[in-house]
Amino acid sequence: MTRQAAARIIGLGAYLPERVLSNQDLEQMVDTSDEWIVSRTGMRERRVAADDEFASDMGAKAAQQALQNCGLAPQALDMIIVASMSPDYLSPSTANLVQAKLHAENAGSMDVQAACSGFLYALSIAKAFVEAQTYRYVLVVASEKMSAFVDYQDRTTCVLFGDGAGAAVVAAEGEGFQIETVCLGSDGQLADRIMIPAGGARHPASAKTVEERQHFFKMSGNEVFKHAVRRMGMAARECLTKVGLQESDISWFVPHQANKRIIDALAKNFNIPEEKVYQTVHKYGNTSASSIVIALCELVQEHQFKKGEHFLLTAFGGGLTWGASILTKI
Repeated sequence: MTRQAAARIIGLGAYLPERVLSNQDLEQMVDTSDEWIVSRTGMRERRVAADDEFASDMGAKAAQQALQNCGLAPQALDMIIVASMSPDYLSPSTANLVQAKLHAENAGSMDVQAACSGFLYALSIAKAFVEAQTYRYVLVVASEKMSAFVDYQDRTTCVLFGDGAGAAVVAAEGEGFQIETVCLGSDGQLADRIMIPAGGARHPASAKTVEERQHFFKMSGNEVFKHAVRRMGMAARECLTKVGLQESDISWFVPHQANKRIIDALAKNFNIPEEKVYQTVHKYGNTSASSIVIALCELVQEHQFKKGEHFLLTAFGGGLTWGASILTKI
């Protein structure tokens, strides 16, 4: 019997819009201050997409970089999976649009919506496709134009989010990062803690929903903080147990860039030193599904790794959803 090939990430890419929205800019827009934002979130600036730039545009640019980094032509792709909670349209899928922009005519395409956990959810699907030998090359894209759904009159949420995209090519052969395991979870009983109330079939757009600003992102911040630390910690420990690793075996911790206080709490719980926690939250804010893959892409550009080093990824988002994954350099 042929030994099952382990899925690995063989190419990474990222894209950030040019426009920078600083804390000083936000001070001119809402009742807030640089000191307040930094002390509570660790964020100093974030990127905002242009008016004519959307999730599919940013996702395609990140995907092109990922394909170039592993020397793969778009025509070689078998499947494209896009994770986004800020899609171009309800239909067609953003993945369809990315497929067209890449001219990946041999690829199927579909969207995954798991909010900030979306990249890990999509990565788990790609891993399953590759290891089942259903597809040879799967492109995972996470792209968000969160600025389209941020209420810049709400001082508690408008400081948090930024735009950006990341991409990963998953295959069964090639150098990169082996996907050891992905552990996912959800709790729909708490769906109202993070949501965009209107715009779907339950509350279609109307004069009332627009007037009440129900098409913008809403979040119960204090509750989310507690759930985020606990749920991401649970998923991370589940992953470690599954692959037989200890906390001390982790070379790099790449968490969802939601909030520096959440990241610091997680790192402390896992006894991971600060210099091994990779953070982009200060310069990009929370880019939802794309935050982990953007951070992983930058980490790879900045550091050299030895074979056998382990990386712990973890995320938490609306739904509620959460997840973790362990990668090994190969």
